[in-house]
Amino acid sequence: MDNFKVYNPTSLFFGRNVIEKLNSCIDETGKRILLIYGQGSVKKNGVYDAVRKQIEMAGATVFEYSGIKSNPVYTDVDAAADMAKKNNVDLIIALGGGSVIDSAKMTALTACVNHSSWEFFIRKTTVEKALPLICVLTLAATGSEMNPYAVIQNDAVGQKLSYGHPLIFPKYAFLDPSYTISVPYNYTAYGIADVVAHALEAYFGKGQADLTDNIVVEIIKESIHKGQMLLNDLNNYELRADIMLAATMALNGITMYGRSFGDWGTHSIGHVLSSLYGLPHGASLTIAFPAWMKLHKNKLDKQIAVLGKKVFNSNSAEDTIYEFEGFFKKIKTPTRLYDFVPQFDKDNIIIELSKNKVNGNYHNISESDYKVLVELMTAH
Repeated sequence: MDNFKVYNPTSLFFGRNVIEKLNSCIDETGKRILLIYGQGSVKKNGVYDAVRKQIEMAGATVFEYSGIKSNPVYTDVDAAADMAKKNNVDLIIALGGGSVIDSAKMTALTACVNHSSWEFFIRKTTVEKALPLICVLTLAATGSEMNPYAVIQNDAVGQKLSYGHPLIFPKYAFLDPSYTISVPYNYTAYGIADVVAHALEAYFGKGQADLTDNIVVEIIKESIHKGQMLLNDLNNYELRADIMLAATMALNGITMYGRSFGDWGTHSIGHVLSSLYGLPHGASLTIAFPAWMKLHKNKLDKQIAVLGKKVFNSNSAEDTIYEFEGFFKKIKTPTRLYDFVPQFDKDNIIIELSKNKVNGNYHNISESDYKVLVELMTAH
């Protein structure tokens, strides 16, 4: 077991109607609010109205930035930060899924500086302060509601990068599973896949602790079992709650107890696919993870096999990979690039993997591995 540190300052409210506590959290946090949300679905399902009601009850002034994309871009972050600065905002509220929350996190930082948010991602600047952030979650997937990380895309340079800092932990997070009931089948499935991928990134990281491995296994088993049930019953509140809790636990730090760090090589691959072809994040991971496991199978044969025995009762690494692919196919997420992208350029993908220096934190991906990965992700 590796040495580790536990720190998570986010106060989480989970369950039906927890939004009713939002106004008291606003009272103690800020009175000039920038509300950030996506393409408008929150106005159709009533969540927006519920949040606005709480803001009015708190007697706060609100400004709005909408239109955050499913693969969020730094230009939106910069524009939102400019709005925050011009209106002397002292609190950010993110209303949406991981893309909105990630954008809001970086807005909270960028509103306190005089440069683009992208400079954080390319490590050109340091962090001194951030505006406080409250999250109202509408999509169970990334776990961004209870961690200090954000992923943002720069289309101009073809990069999708991650950034983390303790100052961008949300101060409060509100998770009402009923807010996810309107999420359609495909994005519910992508979210479930994201949960599984986050657990796997921890499992294949540096450091091993039996208790933590058991938590990882149970998160994966819960996501597979309850996830398939949910996809057959999208209006089921209890199943929505099960997946929402699994998503938060997969990336709030608990799967890292006893580990130095996760691997994140598969996410690095997925970010390139999303940047090139606009794949939803979860869809990029169900293409990348089977290929990554096949690439590293010889080195990680026992670790993959042990995981498979616990999750699927399978008997080998090969069977484990087959079972994961089978699950992804069952929930109708892609396992090959051609499942989602009708035309692609293999050579260009290799170039982009190289340009972005795609690698794992623990398991190395070499330049020569890029071609192997692309062949695995496109094999019939």
